Amino acid sequence: MNESSCHCGPSNISRRKSLAALFGAGFAGAFAGAADSASAGASLTPSQPEDERFMRLAIAEAAKGDFPFGAVIVRDGDAFASGRNLGITHDDPTAHSEMMAIRQVIAAGGTARLRGATLYASGEPCPMCMGAIIWCGIGRVVFAASIAELSTKIGQIMVTSEQLAAATPFATIGITGGVLAAESLALFKG
Repeated sequence: MNESSCHCGPSNISRRKSLAALFGAGFAGAFAGAADSASAGASLTPSQPEDERFMRLAIAEAAKGDFPFGAVIVRDGDAFASGRNLGITHDDPTAHSEMMAIRQVIAAGGTARLRGATLYASGEPCPMCMGAIIWCGIGRVVFAASIAELSTKIGQIMVTSEQLAAATPFATIGITGGVLAAESLALFKG
């Protein structure tokens, strides 16, 4: 069971070579357009003054999880939902911190409050979580440790948030990575 979170990682060319080595040139080619057209659905955004404050909340959640991953959802300066990885506790491989926070909001009244919100994650969202983030209409994702950084600690699906967002022509999402990455990575023991 893995929860992932990451940053932009290596260059697009390096990503395609890595994908080609793992899955063959045809598979890598499928991601080539997404990686080269990051403006389609991804908007890399600079860190904002409040990002470290909310990331500290996400990292505090991560410290309580089965795996050290935490998430906080914020709108208008209000952190109104949080989640931690509970995959082992719930025997549920989809119980990643981002999914737990999103489920909390949906259970309390639906997806309307998610639209345009910012999700803070102690690690770059994995493809499952990033897909849910996009489908819910969350407007911005801020993460600490990148997929590449996390892959040095645990297994990861090596597809970044930026790659998934770039393959989403129907929505644009802001992505900010690397906020307090060292603090997030310090939660991994050994």
